Amino acid sequence: MRAYPSGLAVVTVGVEGERLGLTVGSLVSLSLDPPLLGLAVSRQAAMHELLRSAGTFAVSLLAADQTAAAQHFARGVPPIALWHGIASRDGTLGAPLLDDALGWLECRLTEEHATGDHTFFVGEVVTLERGRIAPPLIYLDQRYQTPSSGGS
Repeated sequence: MRAYPSGLAVVTVGVEGERLGLTVGSLVSLSLDPPLLGLAVSRQAAMHELLRSAGTFAVSLLAADQTAAAQHFARGVPPIALWHGIASRDGTLGAPLLDDALGWLECRLTEEHATGDHTFFVGEVVTLERGRIAPPLIYLDQRYQTPSSGGS
């Protein structure tokens, strides 16, 4: 699958004062009516149980110049430092939305399915907001790239 590009997004949750974000490349549109999307999260990830307990989540679709944000939320950053230097605002469902993204989706968790060492979560899109117009950030061959960059 290294040879197949995926768009990158940061999935966030906010519950009882705790906020968490995770970079994902597994985001997929599932249905237009109702609007549904899905994403896979490792059962070992801190996001896994927090997403379950929150029942809602947000997605910030990353632009090509947001490599630093993708790397930040892909690493195991200690909770105390997770939001340091990250510009965001609160979404209507309580999860943070990263500034300057291509767009934001806020979802209500509707289903989950065990899939190997991950869980595939399905969310119904409750709010959708278009962000700036820019090339997307993609992940291909273990590198962050833009559609025309060939690598970075």
